[in-house]
Formats: sequence, structure tokens, C-alpha cells
Amino acid sequence: MLAYVFWHWRRPEVSAAAYEALQRRFHAALQAAPPPGFTGSRSVAIAGAPWAAGGGEAYEDWYLLDGSAGLDPLNAAAVSASRQGPHDTAAAAAEGGTAGLYLLRLGAAGDPPGAAAWFAKPAGMSYAALFVTLGPLVHTEGAALWGRQMTLGPAPEFCLHTRRPVTLPAPLVPLTLTCRRIWP
Repeated sequence: MLAYVFWHWRRPEVSAAAYEALQRRFHAALQAAPPPGFTGSRSVAIAGAPWAAGGGEAYEDWYLLDGSAGLDPLNAAAVSASRQGPHDTAAAAAEGGTAGLYLLRLGAAGDPPGAAAWFAKPAGMSYAALFVTLGPLVHTEGAALWGRQMTLGPAPEFCLHTRRPVTLPAPLVPLTLTCRRIWP
């Protein structure tokens, strides 16, 4: 599973409640008329991510795809047909945004997370060792470990989605963000 991750933040004159309603309207339109390869979306409110709104209040949308072949249809579908109006209205309320591409490495994509631990693989640690280290935590917490693809995106290489904040094993040093569900 691949995820197109989009971080965005609202214009100051747009209230959080109004902005979130526009986001839900767009996600609902996308769900009602999904493009090929699209398996669902999740949206959460965050704060403290230096790559989104300079660490201020922002939103993180995860568009889940069967694979990279789903990227072009998602890109076209977001701004066409029944989804165009909701997209354009939501986009007009945004002050900025940035994006990344992540592959599900361990676990399963479930409900929107309650916490996201963003971290880099320690120098000298192999990917195999990283996955062995995190495997038990992913299993016991019902978590999802995502890994950035082709260095596409401003955030750290890995993101661990969990229901609640967790302590990662040493030597991993995460930036843990609280996630407030917006969609679904």
C-alpha cells in the first residue's frame, strides 16, 4: 500500500471549524466517486511538525492507494467531476501545503491515528534491523509503520501511526505528534 500524504494549513481568516468542514466535504466527494487504485483517505489535525505551517496548526491527509499506478488517477480525479467543486473550495481556504509519498512497511493502515511518531533511521542501522526492532511494537499496538519513498517529502523518513503515543525503542528518537481525527 502506498500513501500520498498532503500537509496543509488554513488561511488566518478561515475558522478551524469552517476549514475542517470543507476538508470533510472534499474527502466525502472523493469517497463517493473514487478513482481507480484509491482505497480511502484519512485526515487529522496536527501541530508541531516543522515541515507544516512552520510547526503551527496544520492538517495531514493520507490518500491510500493500491500502488504507484493509483497516483495519476488520484491526481486527475481530485480536480474533476463531482470532486472539483469541493476540492476548489477547500483549496481556496488553504494558505499553503506540501506533500510526500510513503509506503506501508509494517502493520496495516487502519483508522486515523491518535499519534504519529516521525523519525529517521539511525546511522549504521540496517533497514532489516529497524524492522525487527519495531516489529513487536507494531504488532502489540496495532500500529502502521510508513517509510518515505524516493526521498519525496519534507518529513522524516519514517512515520509510526498508533492509537496513542508510545515510546519507541532506543536508539530511535521520534518527533511525536498528537493527531485529532477530521476524516473519516
